[in-house]
This record gives sequence, structure tokens and C-alpha cells, in this order.
Amino acid sequence: MFKEKNLKIFLLFVVLLWIKTYAAYRIEFSLGIDNKLQEFLLFINPLSSALVFLGVALFFKGRLQSVLLLVINFIMSFVLYANIVYYRFFSDFITVPVVMSTKSNAGQLGESTLALMSPFDIFYFIDTILLLIFVIKKWYNPSKTVSRKPATFIIAAGVLTFMINLGLAEIDRPQLLSRSFDRNYLVKYLGTYNFTIYDTIQNAKSASQRALADSNDITEVENYIKANYAAPDPKYFGKAEGKNVIFISMESFQTFLIDYQLNGQEVTPFLNSLAHDGKTFYFDNIINQTGQGKTSDAEFMMDNSLYPMSQGAVFVNKAQNTYQATPAILKTHGYTSAAFHGNYKTFWNRNEMYRSIGYDKFFDAEYYNMSEENTKNYGMKDKPFFEESMPLLESLPQPFYTKFISLSNHHPFGMDEGDSDFPIAETDDKVVNQYFQSANYMDQALEQFFNDLKESGLYDNTVVVMYGDHYGISENHNEAMAEIIGKEITPFEYARNLQRVPVFIHVPGVEGGVQHQIGGQVDVRPTLLHLLGIDTKDYLEIGSDLLSKNHREVVPFRNGDFVSPKFTQVDDKCYLNETGEEVDGASCAPLSEKAKLELQMSDNIVYKDLLRFYKPEGFVPINRDDYQYVKNEVDVPIKEIGIEQDTHE
Repeated sequence: MFKEKNLKIFLLFVVLLWIKTYAAYRIEFSLGIDNKLQEFLLFINPLSSALVFLGVALFFKGRLQSVLLLVINFIMSFVLYANIVYYRFFSDFITVPVVMSTKSNAGQLGESTLALMSPFDIFYFIDTILLLIFVIKKWYNPSKTVSRKPATFIIAAGVLTFMINLGLAEIDRPQLLSRSFDRNYLVKYLGTYNFTIYDTIQNAKSASQRALADSNDITEVENYIKANYAAPDPKYFGKAEGKNVIFISMESFQTFLIDYQLNGQEVTPFLNSLAHDGKTFYFDNIINQTGQGKTSDAEFMMDNSLYPMSQGAVFVNKAQNTYQATPAILKTHGYTSAAFHGNYKTFWNRNEMYRSIGYDKFFDAEYYNMSEENTKNYGMKDKPFFEESMPLLESLPQPFYTKFISLSNHHPFGMDEGDSDFPIAETDDKVVNQYFQSANYMDQALEQFFNDLKESGLYDNTVVVMYGDHYGISENHNEAMAEIIGKEITPFEYARNLQRVPVFIHVPGVEGGVQHQIGGQVDVRPTLLHLLGIDTKDYLEIGSDLLSKNHREVVPFRNGDFVSPKFTQVDDKCYLNETGEEVDGASCAPLSEKAKLELQMSDNIVYKDLLRFYKPEGFVPINRDDYQYVKNEVDVPIKEIGIEQDTHE
């Protein structure tokens, strides 16, 4: 029998879990509550989860019921807290693919994660601790016989609550479950626990898409892409033909830093000089389009001109796919390709993904002096990284296509003593304060690298592309950022301006200048290939040449919102760019459909692995088995570049 005392205790912990979760929604997450119905749904959705999941324990008897109740409570508390910590930096929620990528990056996330935690977070485990005491003291002491009636009734109540919740959610947001671009909506309407289940189902569904795809699926995608092809501008086409290419990923670098002065000092004087030298293309309206894969997503877009996944990272979840990436395209034009990264090859699963992309060489941490003095955050500090990379770069056959991944300007942005004398900002937010000092250090490292390129003789025959990979300061720091930029940060301001990341393209002998056209990170590859004299009309890529007269300027975010020359859509609200004021959604509707269709076409390619059914004329497909990134005698030995190897991992 189910004792009345035990039922009261059980319901107490249901209520504690419910209220704790709702408190987390209000304190930790910015879910965008627009009306009373959404407020009610936010309040009620944790109740159904608490009743159903905790109710499962009631089907068992005696001590086993107590232990199960405690374990389920702990798991739910852990899921909630993990999302809280993740959200504090990424303003997003954890998905199954993110968990998988965390496994591949284990041991390298410690400092950033700890910086996001607080001693007050014990609040999110108070009910678990209290339940543990109840179980140990046997204050909650279930009978050794079990009655299924109370358990069935409680779970039925939970299911009914969920059905009411879902029905009301569908009224406020029709087709909620089919619009998975934005996890914020799913959590707002259904809650973190139900979202976790939904995400698990969606992940399984994604895995099945490839198995069910066939060559017929490529036709619709091919027709769409070729109908939207932007032909190159003859003025620029082939102006960099045969030249080397260097890509530099500028970690966490946002466009607002260009020309920004802190206490009268330029934060990035070197990059500022490139932006205004008239010899470099500086694109100041490029929108960050990364998803949960962040840096790896930006890499993916630069090499493939396809969008990243809506959940998880392509580098982790789709590393075995067939791609027609830039290294493979350039291989047929005599190029050698290489990636340089001051961390170990398994980070973000790069050693597997690069095999599918077709990088000939991968210079990872094994090639660098990974001493304590030379490392911080996620690997090598930028200055020693670029310095030690030069002999490796010079050893490559020319022409080459290379990629350098900087790391120093990474959350939480703290600098080691002696690495920078640039001042920090003076807000109440430590992360924001440190960002400027860290960015200045990266700027100095880039200037050093450019000087080394000039000294080596490579500079005059090399196209250099530098891009901000994703935002550095998330919307959780908007209060401090409002002080920095001197204006209130509305959803429009955050999306339209603070999601901009700079792109620089320096082509020897070609006049550049500041470029104001709106574009996305997917647009960089076709721009580069056209400069190299390679027409992209037969390749299935989503981006369009930034220098083309027919460049498309509707730029989707990964969640389905977009920026265009006249309108910006944020959380399904339409804003006029000129004033930042909200306008009738009808103005954004056709552009919204266009953005979502573009995302869908890209997703079809990635999720269904459709490029295995498509081969452009003259393209030689990559065989992954031809690429194994093991340091051997063919590579430049560390001793030859004057570095003592640190074998500690």
C-alpha cells in the first residue's frame, strides 16, 4: 500500500523540482516571454515532467523506490544545471550532438566551464540533497508492497498536463514541433526535460535520413542552387589565380572591435590599418551564422559554403560524409593543403573531419612546444603559435591552401601576467573587461605573422583571408556591453550589429577597400574561388560571391531568423533596419520563407549526405583512406625548427 505520509513527501519533491526549474527559467534563461499564455506555459511545463519522471519510481517497492526517486531527481537536476552552465556562455541549450562533441573535447574545457559556475549554484541541487537526507534517515520509507493505482494516477496526471501544455503551445505557436530551427521556442513552450527527449528523438531521426536518401534527392537541391547562382564579377575573376592561400580564424572576434578605442587606445591597431589601407577587402557586414559547433562550424562554412547543423556540430556528427571542400577542389589545380592548430588533433574531431575535407597535412599540437608558458585556454597562445608555424608553412610545396586557427582570444579571455600591457575595460563584468586585452594580444600576434610572411617572401604571392569565427560576448553580458557601445542592446541591436564578424581578404596587387554589402560566412568560399579563377557554378554550395553584382543579401541565422538590407527578423519579429523599430511581420514573411528554404536545401545536403550522389565535371572525389595525420619523417621534425617537444598531454 502507498502510505499517505509517503505520498505527501513525494508530492513535496515534485513541487520542489517544479519550482526550482521554473526559477531557473526566470533567472538563468532569456526565453522571450511575450504574453500571458507564454508565461503560463513556462510556469506549468516543469510540472508535467516532474510528475511523469518522478512518478516512474512509484511502480517499484521498498528501498528500490527510494533509490530510484533519488537517482531520477539527481538526473533531472543535472540536466537542468548542465543547460544553465552551457547557456551562460552560448545562450543555447545542450543537445545530444553537443554531448557527443564534449566527449571528443574532454579535458580541454575546464577553465571556461569553471568560469561559468558560481557557489550559489548549489541552489539547483538543494532538493536533491534534501531528498538524500530523507532517504538516508528513512523519513521516506515506501512499503514493501506496491499499489499501482497511485503511480498510474500520478503519471496520468503528468501526461494530461503535458497534453494541455502542448495544445496551448500549438495555439500560440502553430507547428511547434516541426520548427526545430530555434531551441529557445521549444524550451519556452515545453521545458528543458521535454526538450531533451525531443532532441534525442530528432537526433535518431537525423541518423536515419542518410540511410533513406537516394540519388533522386539531389535533383531539387541542384535545381535550387543553380537557379540562385551568382556569376563572378569579371573585374575580380581570376585576379589571384595560382596564388597561395592562407585562412586565419580569429577566435571570438566581433566587428565592433574594429576602430574601437578603449580609454583613447585602439584595441586592434593592426587590423584597423588593414581595414583602411585600400589594398585589402574589408567586409564589415558579415553575419555570424554558426550553430552549436561554433569555431568548427565556421571552419565548415569556409571550406564548404554549406550551413552547419541546427543541433550539434558537423565536425562531430557528419565527419564521415562526402564533401567537395575547397582543399579537394584546389587539389586538381596543383595545390597542397594544410591545417595549423595549436591543440591536439582530436579536438572537435578534426582528425576525422579533415580526412573527409581532404587536407594533405594537419600540423597539430605534436608540432609545437606545448609548454605551460606557451599555452592557455584551448591550446597555444597566438604569438608562439604563429612564430612556430612559419618553418612548417615555408616547408610546404607551392601553391598551398592553408588554415590557421588562433586560440588566445577565447572565453573567459583572461591573460597571463606579462603577455599584455593593454588595459582592461572598467565595467562590472569581468568577462567583458578582459575581452579587449585579449583581442589586443591577438592583433599583435597577427601583425607579427604578417611581418614574418613579408620577411619570408611569401606575402607578395599569397591571398590572406581572415575571419571572425563567432561572437565573443554572448547576450548574457548585454548590460556591460551597453556601457561599451553606448546604447541599449535590444534584440534587434544584438542580432543586426553584435552578431557581425569581420572578414578581410588581401589579394596582392588588387585594390580593395571597405565593403558594406551584407553577407554571411557561407559567402566567403565562392568569393575566394572566383578570385582564384575557379567558377563555382557546378558546385553545390549555398553561399554567393560577395563581389558579384548578383550577390544575394538575405542572410539567414542558423535558427531561421535573418538579416537583409532593409529588414531584420529576430524571434519571428520583424524590424526595420533604418530605425530598429518593430514593423508588421508581413514585411519579413517572404524573406523569412527564402531564408528557411535556403537552410533546408543545405540541411538536405548535410543530413542526407547527398554529395555522394553528385560529381562536378573535373572534380576528383576524396578518399578518406588516403589521409592519416600521423607525424612522420616526411613532416618537418620539431628539432629542425629549434623546438624541444613537450610530450605531456
